[in-house]
Amino acid sequence: MPPTSEPARDATILIDGLEAFGLDGLRSVLEQAGRIALRGQVLTPPEEAEVSIAFLGDAELARLNAEWLGREGPTDVISFGLGEGPLVADIYISVETARRQAEEYGVPLREELLRLVVHGVLHAAGYDHPEGESRNESEMFELQERLLERLLGDQRET
Repeated sequence: MPPTSEPARDATILIDGLEAFGLDGLRSVLEQAGRIALRGQVLTPPEEAEVSIAFLGDAELARLNAEWLGREGPTDVISFGLGEGPLVADIYISVETARRQAEEYGVPLREELLRLVVHGVLHAAGYDHPEGESRNESEMFELQERLLERLLGDQRET
């Protein structure tokens, strides 16, 4: 009898709040974005990661931004990596800000939400970027866009 092997364990990605915005149909692709971001960075074994991603409105993001980061107003994404060892993270994304940004950048909302998931996971994994114009030239931004392109390419092929 051949030896049995356990199936490969993948990251745990928990998604919450999509229903409130009529976006529950995006759950699977957003989970996939989180997994691709985890596989694309080298700071934690992806199979050991546990990531919770909550989709909220501007008011909730503004409250979290003020309470935890001391900044006024809403933002697009806030990430908290918790503890040492395998990555355990809570990520909060404003759907309202994502809608505005998608319109401003001329991309579908789906693409902007995928970008924010990847961005949030990279932050939680320890990546950072400068503020202002130079952020688009940072290592984190370049990695984010490569991972997003891989994800979008995978979606176009299926």
